[in-house]
Formats: sequence, C-alpha cells, structure tokens
Amino acid sequence: MLLGLDLGTGSCKAVLMLEGGAVVRSASRTYAVNAPHNGWAESEPSAWLEAIGQVSREVVQGAAVRAIGLSGQMHGLVLADVNGRALRPAMLWSDTRSKAQLEVYNRLSSATLERLGNPIVTGMMGLSLLWLKAHEPMLLDSSRWALLPKDWLRWQLTGEVHSDPSDASGTLLYNLQRDDWARDILETLGLPDILPPLKSSSAIAGVVSSSVAALLGVRAGTPVATGGGDTPCAMLGNGVLKTGVAQLSVGTGAQIVAPRDAPVSDPSFRTHLYRSVTHHWYAMAAMQNAGLALERVREWLSLTWDGFYAAAFSQPDSSGLVFKPYLSGERTPHMDASLRGSFQNLGLHHTQAHLARAALEGVAFSISDGLEALRAAGVEVTTLRLAGGGTLQTPWRQLLSDALGVPLLTGGAPDASARGAAALAGLSIGVYSDPLETAALLPAPELVATPAPSAALLEALEMFRAH
Repeated sequence: MLLGLDLGTGSCKAVLMLEGGAVVRSASRTYAVNAPHNGWAESEPSAWLEAIGQVSREVVQGAAVRAIGLSGQMHGLVLADVNGRALRPAMLWSDTRSKAQLEVYNRLSSATLERLGNPIVTGMMGLSLLWLKAHEPMLLDSSRWALLPKDWLRWQLTGEVHSDPSDASGTLLYNLQRDDWARDILETLGLPDILPPLKSSSAIAGVVSSSVAALLGVRAGTPVATGGGDTPCAMLGNGVLKTGVAQLSVGTGAQIVAPRDAPVSDPSFRTHLYRSVTHHWYAMAAMQNAGLALERVREWLSLTWDGFYAAAFSQPDSSGLVFKPYLSGERTPHMDASLRGSFQNLGLHHTQAHLARAALEGVAFSISDGLEALRAAGVEVTTLRLAGGGTLQTPWRQLLSDALGVPLLTGGAPDASARGAAALAGLSIGVYSDPLETAALLPAPELVATPAPSAALLEALEMFRAH
C-alpha cells in the first residue's frame, strides 16, 4: 500500500493506493481559511496536522503502508522556529495584503526578473516575506525557516526540513534557469536566508517519527517522499506528463497546465512557468476566481449547490447579463490584484436563474481568457483533461467546453493530487522506476464534452471581453 496526503487550501485528502494503481480508500476533511482583515487569507497549521491525522487514520485502517507521499497548496508561507513551531498563521496563496511590496520586486533588474521567469503577483512566498519584513520584522528575525505548507507538514511528520523544486519554483525566490533557489535575490531584497534545502520530489526526505506514527495510523520509520505542489502532483496523478497534453483543474481557483520540455517563459508574463515533480517544467494559466466566486454567488442567491446548478441550467443563456468573477483580483491574464467583480447589463427582466447562469458563464469565460493567454505564449492546447472536484456536473462541463472551444476528457483519477502524491511515494522506494509507469496504470481518458457553442454564448463571451 502507498499513502498519498494532499494538503489543500480549505481541505485535505488522503488516498490509500495499491501498487497496481487502484485506490482502496479515500477521505477528506475541511479546515478554516480565515480573513481577519480585507485581503488576508490565513490558516492555522495546527489545524492542518489534526485534519491530516484524521484522514490518514480513516484510510489506513491498519494496512501496511510502505511509503507516504505529500502534495500541498502552493505559494504560501509558514514561518517556523528552530523546533518546527509555526510562529504565526500561515499566509496563503490567495492572500493579497502584499500589494505594496509588488513595487519592490518590480524594481529588480530585467535580467533578475528573467531568471525568476514568472509574473510578480501577491500571495507568493517572496512577497509575503517582504510584507513581514515591513510589518512584523521582529517575528521574521526570530524565525529559522520559511516553509511552504506541505514542507511544514513533512517536518512535523519526520523532523526533517526540505522543499522540492516544483513547490519552490512557485515562490518568486527560485532561479528557473539554474534550477535552484535564487539566494542572490534574497540578498537583493534584504531578506534572511531561511529557505530549506531542496530534494527531488520523488526522493525519500525522512521517515515517520515515533511521536506521530499513531497520529497517522502507520508504523514509525515509514519512508516519506519529499512530495510536490498540488498542481504538478495532480498532473502526475492524471498522467499529464508529455507535451501536447493539458489539464484543467477547477476548484477554489482554476488552472490550465501544460507540460514543457524546457524552461521557456512567457515574455508577456501573463502565464506562469514552474518545475514539475518529474524533471520537466509546465506552463500554467492561473485564474484566481472559480469556485471561490461561484460559492459567493450561491450564498448571495441562498441556494444549495444542487439548486444553484438547477437554476443556472434552467435557462438557455444569461439573457445579456455578464458576470465578471474577479472578487479577489485576478492573475491570468490580467495580473491585477486590485481588479474587482461585477454584474453588468442587469435589468428588471433578469431572474435568480439568470444570475446563476451568468456566474457560471463568467467563470467559464475567465478560464477561456487563460487558455488564450497560454496559446499566445506558444503553448498548443487542443484538448483538456479535467481534474479537481469542480467539474463533476455534466451541463457545467458542456458549458466549459463551449466557452473554451476544446473537447474535454475525464482525468485518469479522482483526487488526482493525492494520487500523484501516492505515486511519488512509490517512486521514492523503487516500486516504479519511471513516472510514465504510473501513468500507464490509469484508465484511458473518456470524452465528456465537445464544443458546440450557441450564438448567444459567443455573443456573451464577446461582451465579457469588451467591457
């Protein structure tokens, strides 16, 4: 048995997987994402550890686990002391408080920015560290480690401190050209060098300590792979490993990712370039408001999720209503943390159902904008595999296909990030000799939607892009 643990933004998942690829059991738990001030997004790391223990014990149930792999939400920051204690709540990827620090990064030389290979946006570890330097300098000075969420979790499980290239490359503190931490940028920014050493995503980064073995329900000494960011782990879990194959994940945010054989950055800096959990890279269009915006509209309309979808698809279109989903700013393609959402062209004839329909269309259109930005950066996308829990509804899948103009395929597995983490566990102990072996264990993707957009939808997309 292989155990995959995925530490997401608002929930964690565990999968117990046979070496042949079949998932025996899976479980999930939620925890709070707090916003004590406008633009802040924080979580208590102790809540992560408690939830991870719960889901691990639920799926293990006494099984003999050979190895554990980790997947985690990217970009965030856990500031920790020498003993592994979190010194403050974790700052998450959706946190936008570091807007003022954007200018510090933007003053870096063009050569330096080229080495980073990514747009400068809030929520990344580098920006969060600069915010702490400005607002909580004594706390920053007393810290020993700046850790990404899954790296803090692994420290609690093993007592070993590491990160991996896939997660590190999403911090704005990583030199993509040299494939290592950009420690010279730390010096330029006046930040302390408290970054952990790097290990391959599929390397053994420690073993479960006797103090937490009971928490997980596994034996002490069980190997723990370094793991990776949740998006590249989902790519591994879904078999998206070769160029020409792309993946769409819809959760709190939405991401379109496509493998690349070389670190070729987007010259317009509208899309991202990160390391994968294999020895490759991937381009990503990252849209910040997907399930995040839909959840808020659903709350405004006082509907259950089933009621929300039923209302939205009781209408053939939004009757001219346009929804901009940028409730927390936007990344691809706008890269503007100050951008805000709106309903436009709202009239007396519009109903609750039209509002729900427009919300889904607006999110689909923002994802379509992300796809176009990838194509403009030279990434070819002809089909998309689905990942994440936000694309299970059949009519919603069809709307996405219509808005994006590409066929949609099922991914190879549910809980793809956790499954990818389990695959890394297998790679770490030699169960698999190559990542492609894990992809071969997946069922063949199935076609679930072919684009057939109505004239009304194409008109709505044009209106969305015009305003």
